[in-house]
Amino acid sequence: MLKKLRVKFIALNMATVAVVLAVVFTAICVIDYQQSVARVHETLDAALAHAGDAGGGPSSGTQPGAQVPADAARANGMPPEIGGKRGGSDPAIPVAVFSVEADGSLAAVQTRTTASIADDVLAQAAAALADQPDGSGSLVGLGLFYEKRTVGGAAYLAFADMSAASGWQTLAVTLAGVGAAALAAFFVISMFFSRWALAPVDRAWRQQRRFVADASHDLKTPLTVILANTSILLEHPERSIASQSQWIESTQHEAQQMQGLVGDLLLLAQVDEGAAPPPMERLDLTDLVEGELLQFESVAFERAVDLQSQLDESVMVRGNAMRLRKLVGTLLDNACKYADDGGSVNVSLRQSVRRIELAVHNTGFAIAPEDLPHVFDRFYRADKARTRDDSGYGLGLAIAHAIAEEHGGNLAAASDDERGTTFTLTLPTLPA
Repeated sequence: MLKKLRVKFIALNMATVAVVLAVVFTAICVIDYQQSVARVHETLDAALAHAGDAGGGPSSGTQPGAQVPADAARANGMPPEIGGKRGGSDPAIPVAVFSVEADGSLAAVQTRTTASIADDVLAQAAAALADQPDGSGSLVGLGLFYEKRTVGGAAYLAFADMSAASGWQTLAVTLAGVGAAALAAFFVISMFFSRWALAPVDRAWRQQRRFVADASHDLKTPLTVILANTSILLEHPERSIASQSQWIESTQHEAQQMQGLVGDLLLLAQVDEGAAPPPMERLDLTDLVEGELLQFESVAFERAVDLQSQLDESVMVRGNAMRLRKLVGTLLDNACKYADDGGSVNVSLRQSVRRIELAVHNTGFAIAPEDLPHVFDRFYRADKARTRDDSGYGLGLAIAHAIAEEHGGNLAAASDDERGTTFTLTLPTLPA
């Protein structure tokens, strides 16, 4: 499952990045092309701005005339030839300017012309623009941008090669290479990131599978006992209830074990994030803790544990009494359970200006450093050996931590071999 999830995670990331890069790079190319076209038309506009003052008349030997190769034109100091979709570009944007004669022929305006056009291309351009009104545009078939303007009663045409606006093609090839390299780099990053991002999911999945296996065993055992007990009772219907009390008591005990597990699961679901909060009220936390301490005095006595407390008087909080009793009871049960023989459990409740602290400390073996960060994880038990009666189901501290957060507080754990283990509950004080 996690492998498929990782593949989907990487595929989604790659698809998202690919779409974003494609949109961004396409926008860059479109903007570059539009800017190039705008520069070309600005150049044509500038060439025609004073065309009327420049005068007309054919240029000597260059236009009109025979087509001159571009290399030869450069060698002879002649202007470069444009049109005919020849390709190539010049940063200066060569422009050819012509005046339209009375007979419809075109005569080059030498003072404004920095390029030449082949006779056949020029003839086609003249025919295509003969009936066109003043304005600008492009002759795609001839590879020319043009602008037509009437100045002082005379019509003028200016041409520029479309290759002057083809820089976007080189840019597109460059961006495609950059995009491919970026996708390859992001793929490698996504591989590592997916492992890091899904590590908590993997850990939770493993813990949950272990819990399901343990819980299934813990549910199967009492069910087996209950079924066995009921079979014995049904085999002897003539016997009195008193004579069958051992089977009835055994059935009751096993049913209570199942009830405890199901109750923990339901409570954990209730305190889970997004669930409706329980009703909150103003209550005396000191009285609540003292009540729980009384419940555990017999437990501590049976385990030869010295149970001590130092509680500030009348510590008021806003919370749910049932949930807070569950939290305090879990901490006390945990402390009494793991305190060493003849050890002690110390409970302190202190109130300061900004917060309330309830600390439950027990002597005994410390929690292993590798287990300490996980003590509040659901389904986690530091003792990997499954012993239902002693270690529970691995839900108690997870529920306690969730209840603390539900009340706007926090539950933290500290443990070492020298000082033992301390769980500290921090809650906000009531507003003045």
